[in-house]
Amino acid sequence: YGVKPPPQYACEPGSRSRQHEAESWYPEPSYGQRLGDGDFYAGPAGQGRLGTPVGQFQSGLAKAGKDELTAPLVPASSGGLRFPHQPPACRPEEELDRLTKKLMYDLNNPPTAEYFGRCAQCGENVVGDGTGCVAMDQVFHVECFTCATCRCRLRGQPFYAIDRRSYCESCYIVTLEKCSMCSKPIMDRILRAMGKAYHPQCFTCVVCHRCLDGIAFTVDATSQIHCIEDFHRKFAPRCSVCGEAIMPEPGQEETVRIVALDRSFHIGCYKCEECGLLLSSEGEGRGCYPLDGHILCKNCSARRIQDLSSDITTDC
Repeated sequence: YGVKPPPQYACEPGSRSRQHEAESWYPEPSYGQRLGDGDFYAGPAGQGRLGTPVGQFQSGLAKAGKDELTAPLVPASSGGLRFPHQPPACRPEEELDRLTKKLMYDLNNPPTAEYFGRCAQCGENVVGDGTGCVAMDQVFHVECFTCATCRCRLRGQPFYAIDRRSYCESCYIVTLEKCSMCSKPIMDRILRAMGKAYHPQCFTCVVCHRCLDGIAFTVDATSQIHCIEDFHRKFAPRCSVCGEAIMPEPGQEETVRIVALDRSFHIGCYKCEECGLLLSSEGEGRGCYPLDGHILCKNCSARRIQDLSSDITTDC
C-alpha cells in the first residue's frame, strides 16, 4: 500500500509553530509567518480536502535566531509514486569545505538583527524582514523557495517534500499513479492487484459491486473482478437434478461435484431415480447402475432389467 505524504507550509525565520493532530487522512497544514508584521500573523484558511490551517504563530522573537519548522516525514509507499530525478549529493569533503567556509564567514561577520542565515538554494545571506522563509529545516529567500518543477513560489502554499525537494500540489499530483478503474490520481492508499493500482473503493465485484479491499477475489477469462461467491454462482456447473450451482458452502473453499453420464450432481442430489437411495461409489451396494440414461441403484437397475426381459419373453 501507499499513501500520499501530507502537505507542508513554509514558515518564516523566527516563528514558532503549533500543530494539532488531524482527524482526517491528511494532517492539518500549518502556515508561514512574516517577520516584523505585528504580534501575530494568521495564515490564509485552507479549503477542501487539505483541511484548515491550525492556529496562529507568534512573531516578534529575536531576529538573530530562528526556530525552524520541522517537516513531517514522507510516509513509505508501495512503489506507486514516481519521483523526479534527483541530482547527486555532494562529496563529504566538498560539504565539509563548504561548511568550514561558512563558519569562518559567520565568525568574521557577526549576524545583524536582520540576518537569518544562508539561503539553501542560492547560498546568499537572508537579510531583512519578510525576505525569507523556513521549510524542510532550511532557510530560503522567498523568491528561491519554489516548486522544483514549475518554479512557482511556495511560501504560504501547501507543498510536498520529496527527497529534500519541494513540489506544489499540482506538480506533485502529476507524479502519482492513476487508478486502473477510474483513471484518477490515487491521492492516499494504493491497492494493488494483478499488477495494477486501484483506489480501494474502486476495487469492487462486477456483479454485486461490493468493495473487495482485503477480501478474496478472482477474475474471469476477460479479467473482470468477481467476489468468490458471485464467481461460483456465475460460472460454476449446474446440478442436473436441482438446477443450482455446485459451489462451496459458506466458509469453505472447495466442494465435490459428481459427474455421471456427462451430467453434474450435488452429493445430496445423486440418488436413484426410482427409490431415492443416496448413491456413492464408496458405499457397498450403493453404486450407480445406469440404464437407458437413468441413474439407478443396483436393485432398481436389476429389477428394470428383469422387467424388460419378461416383456421380451412374452412378446416372443
